Amino acid sequence: MAKTKTVYCCSECGSETANWAGKCPSCGAWNSLKELRLDPASKGGSGSRSGGYAERDGSVHRPQRIGELKTDAELRFSTGISELDRVLGGGAVCGSLVLVGGSPGIGKSTLLLQMCGLIPSQRSILYVTGEESERQIKMRADRLRVENGSLFVFAETDLSAIRRAVEELSPDVVIIDSIQTVSDAEIASAPGSPSQIRECTMHIMRMTKDRGITVFLIGHITKDGMLAGPKILEHMVDCVLYFEGERETSFRILRAAKNRFGSTNEIGVFEMAASGLRCVENPSEMLLSGRPENCSGTCVTCVMEGSRPILAEIQALVSQGGHNAARRSNGVDYNRAAMLLAVLEKRGGIPVGSCDAYINVVGGLTIDETSADLATVLSLASSYLDRALGSDVAAIGEVGLSGELRQVSALNQRLSEIYRLGFKKCVIPSGGRESPQVPDDFTLISVKNISQAISSVLGKKRQDL
Repeated sequence: MAKTKTVYCCSECGSETANWAGKCPSCGAWNSLKELRLDPASKGGSGSRSGGYAERDGSVHRPQRIGELKTDAELRFSTGISELDRVLGGGAVCGSLVLVGGSPGIGKSTLLLQMCGLIPSQRSILYVTGEESERQIKMRADRLRVENGSLFVFAETDLSAIRRAVEELSPDVVIIDSIQTVSDAEIASAPGSPSQIRECTMHIMRMTKDRGITVFLIGHITKDGMLAGPKILEHMVDCVLYFEGERETSFRILRAAKNRFGSTNEIGVFEMAASGLRCVENPSEMLLSGRPENCSGTCVTCVMEGSRPILAEIQALVSQGGHNAARRSNGVDYNRAAMLLAVLEKRGGIPVGSCDAYINVVGGLTIDETSADLATVLSLASSYLDRALGSDVAAIGEVGLSGELRQVSALNQRLSEIYRLGFKKCVIPSGGRESPQVPDDFTLISVKNISQAISSVLGKKRQDL
């Protein structure tokens, strides 16, 4: 009888090693090696649990010429939720495996249950719940007003029972809530362990590709915000979606960390209401709602999330500190914020080196692109000088180490969104290959460096500081 093989898998990079160590030999992460037991009985042999894909009619799966391969006429279908379709790349793909992660209580189950009520009834859906009972799912469906005669609910955690249910019902869409609760009886480890998550996801992936169904997996995340389980979990699925937001606020953001069938730059914005999640078609108005007027330390910029321009408010608070100045940033990369503070002191002439500085992006939005550099610098300068920029002023531009301003992409698209929301002025870098096209009542302030930008909107020159 073959013995069960034990290896240790790194939860950060997915590498395997024969012996445990405090530090991963591949990525260098500490205390990331988790025990992974491999059962030889589930790795080979024949039958439905074999290691490869099997044809539905039982024939042998052989290599084919790419010109002989056939694709379905309807590759994608709409989920009924416009923001979810946007993030997925235009809709759900038949035969895809999608992993949805997020903090507990953020709304993952609510989003997918609402999707079940909006998908056309000609598509059958199997909702597998491992954390709740059928009665709890029914109560939530009644609250969300989900009515779909083709929706089946199955409270089960055993992988074999789930596979049999899929074979009997032949659904078009399968939702598993959550993958951490599913277990395989042939693997001698507890549900939620790296070995269980890895093997169960592998069998579900084979079932997805073999039958051509669309499967949504709900996954837990760790306290660090990463998906729980081995890193290989993200490599096996076709799409990884993160549902983000603060539970104290009503707004949620859905973004794709991986998408084999679309872009990873698109985001979807939702608002949590009593009747469920509501799509926010205009995120800019949502992110700017409640913005204070004539208040120092705030500036608006426009960032591109995929093909969608979104206005974001950057707030800064600068105060006199002690010897060890405190630096905090929320929504802006900490290293980028530290660099902008250094450039502001060296090139802008504002002594913020010994000050406590705090930067926050309103609404829980995370800004990755450099087009928000100028707005961040202006908000810091405005807070230090305690002078308001004006409620009708926005700023776009990348800041270099010499204090110079550089052009950003899609400038006209950003300016159109800024003008549409009622702003009358915008600070932009001078020059550039793209000629700005704006209405007559919209003023562009073209500057070359941050010193000119500060003096143009705050009326303070470097020699006056």
